[in-house]
Amino acid sequence: MTGYWVDVAAVGFFALEWLVYAITLEHTAYGRDSLSARMHAYRETWVRNLLHREARMVDMQIMASLQNGTAFFASTSLIAIGGALALLRATGDAQALLGALPLDLSPQPALWEVKCIGLILIFIYTFFKFAWAYRLFNYVAILFGAMPPAGQRDTPEAEAHVIRTTRLFESAGQHFNRGQRAFFFALGYLGWFISPWLLFITTAAVVVVIWRRQFASNAWQAMGS
Repeated sequence: MTGYWVDVAAVGFFALEWLVYAITLEHTAYGRDSLSARMHAYRETWVRNLLHREARMVDMQIMASLQNGTAFFASTSLIAIGGALALLRATGDAQALLGALPLDLSPQPALWEVKCIGLILIFIYTFFKFAWAYRLFNYVAILFGAMPPAGQRDTPEAEAHVIRTTRLFESAGQHFNRGQRAFFFALGYLGWFISPWLLFITTAAVVVVIWRRQFASNAWQAMGS
């Protein structure tokens, strides 16, 4: 029974780290200095510069590339769900493989299935985030097409359209970032398939890696003032 409490503690640590990191990044003053937050400011710059251009084909091409990248991640999420379902069906094979190791790591069948279901739920969450981000990027493309002509850039209607487009653009980027974050934590979650103690380590490693990319990477420094 003690071993199960270690599993519960490891999963709780995993969920807590994910939640605290997400809240810190999206809802605190500290998170407003992240790489993602700095990129949000350039989304508004892009939309305002777009308002001054009559020819906007290049902007639409860039938007299409963002949509294609999001669609790729959404498709990858579906493949990952299929792989996790196959892993769920291979409980016996996995137990035999882990049991053949010098250190017997084979879990109880019920615990193995719980681990697989958790992984499936993470990838389902990831798919929904990327699918919604793809839809929002489509909406942003429509707003790009509805942008007032350059000759009307100083009107209140044009300013309102810029603000509306920027907010929707930021929401699309936020959901895309959440999907990627889920992918990173899914990699950390895989440590639980070996040992709950390894889950503690892999979760902490994921948090360190993604924190560094947001607050201490070369990209973050390049986007600074």
